[in-house]
Amino acid sequence: MFENLVEILKNNPRKIVYTEGTDARILEAASRLKKDGFLTPILVGNVDDVKKAAEDGGFDIEGLEIIDPETYEGMDDMVNTMVELRKGKMTPEECKANLLKSNYFGTMLVKMGKADALLGGATYSTADTVRPALQLVKTKPGANLVSSCFILVKEDDMICMGDCAINISYEDKVDKEGNVVLTAAEQLAETAVETAKTAKAFGMEPKVAMLSYSTKGSGKGNNVDLVRDATAIAKEKAPEFAIDGEMQFDAAVSPVVGQLKFPGSPVAGYANTFIFPEIQSGNIGYKIAQRIGGYAAFGPILQGLNAPINDLSRGCDAEEVYQMSIITAGLK
Repeated sequence: MFENLVEILKNNPRKIVYTEGTDARILEAASRLKKDGFLTPILVGNVDDVKKAAEDGGFDIEGLEIIDPETYEGMDDMVNTMVELRKGKMTPEECKANLLKSNYFGTMLVKMGKADALLGGATYSTADTVRPALQLVKTKPGANLVSSCFILVKEDDMICMGDCAINISYEDKVDKEGNVVLTAAEQLAETAVETAKTAKAFGMEPKVAMLSYSTKGSGKGNNVDLVRDATAIAKEKAPEFAIDGEMQFDAAVSPVVGQLKFPGSPVAGYANTFIFPEIQSGNIGYKIAQRIGGYAAFGPILQGLNAPINDLSRGCDAEEVYQMSIITAGLK
């Protein structure tokens, strides 16, 4: 699945910034990318510390750009830009303090066009990757939220699952007067459409199953209503995709069960893109596929941001960093 993304990067030179420049896994991946030549790494950290870590690990990073927030010549401009972006929510002193942290600094490098993409999170939480992205890069036009998905691969089989990492649950968003400005169903529908787009970018023809404990009205409850309503909205928003629901997982993957429970559905029994109604089931679902099903999991791939920024698992290895680098920059 990486061949197409590598070709994109060969034809469109891009830079990716790593916010944890002294981490051995990052350095190994950066060294490999340097040798491959289709994606240019930028390492954030103290120059001497980064070079020593690379030397200790035997990683060739000669010639790669290393940027230390403490000595960055463009820091004043960066602070001023961040003050404007935060619209009075942070003082210049607070912005400077945040920009000395690698996650904020790296995100601002992307915002200011010094890098095209960012990959972080090898040593810190998903929230520490997403928060600066939301504050500085923000959501793309038309997007109301950030979501995520995982691409899972087993031999020639590829599936997509979302959201497994970002949205804990879907609740109506209200303004200060208590008026609903974005329903829970609209948010879940947006996650479904963005996940279908990601699946499409990986060469899949997405067949999107909106998962539930109910299939076509067999169950009742608020959670079923949420998925059913979100399905209708997603179909309207993206008629180019095959989206159906609500349906149970067996109906989504077994043609016999699917067409028995949901006759005539273009998705039931043939789904390859699965949308979970909240993070708990999504996170459990992709990890079952990974650990018991034997699928290799790539992600979380963040969706809805104005620039490609992705989060690593703290348990990742150098191979995962390398692969996620290609995914992050290649999907720009």
